[in-house]
Amino acid sequence: MSAGAEAEDFLANSPRACAWPRRLKQGPVRMIAAEEVPRWILHEDADLLVIDKPGDVVCHPSKAGPWSSLVGAAREYTGLPTMHLIFRLDRETSGVVVLAKNPAMASRLQKAMQKRKVGKVYFAILTGELRDVTVVDQPLGDDTGSPVFMKSAVVTGGQPSVTRFEPVAAASGFTLARVVTESGRKHQIRAHAQWLGHSLMGDKIYGPDARLFLEFIETGWTEALAAKLFIPRQALHCAEIDLRATGLPYVFAAPLAADLREFCVQRRLITDESR
Repeated sequence: MSAGAEAEDFLANSPRACAWPRRLKQGPVRMIAAEEVPRWILHEDADLLVIDKPGDVVCHPSKAGPWSSLVGAAREYTGLPTMHLIFRLDRETSGVVVLAKNPAMASRLQKAMQKRKVGKVYFAILTGELRDVTVVDQPLGDDTGSPVFMKSAVVTGGQPSVTRFEPVAAASGFTLARVVTESGRKHQIRAHAQWLGHSLMGDKIYGPDARLFLEFIETGWTEALAAKLFIPRQALHCAEIDLRATGLPYVFAAPLAADLREFCVQRRLITDESR
């Protein structure tokens, strides 16, 4: 039985969302080459390593060895036994990632994160043309009706969640938006964009049909998926991390990832000279 058929059978007999994605492989592991890491570094000092993560690299260590994740590669690069991930980006989200080299800096920044003292700015390519600045203030929780176990949704009684979408450009049926969150929930931007009716381009879970994620797990990226999703990953990029409220004099920025920039140029959302 295929993954999609298993999911449908599960949903037909259970009120809970399907856990199949946790049990199935999510495609081949992207191995990092040692020479790539220096090219990704935005900043390095005795306490911090700041990386511009590509959109096909996993943050957390995996069973495939140190070069299969950003944290593992950072350990190999620095020669340190431990690298502390201050916050993670989803596998398919590109942009700024901050790692601490020692427990003292890790504790300082993690406490600052909990107090919402770390500023984050994202860029997203939304489906549809959003014309006005829109603030989504909707609670998020588990999407118990989805075939994808990890999916979140706007639900009554969920965790308070606020996301601000600011259109930068809208054309050709898409919007390049600057996105700022006032809370830090799982998949918050993606879930709020879907609720707004402007899902992120390329989002296999929060896009046109969550079953596309199950199809991707089973088949990998195909022409059929490309026809529905346009690009192989969700169009989300962490463009800026502001640490000044923590007492550190840093604002780290990463330009829009090349694949997202190319799409924006093709759709006349930006010009070749911008961003």
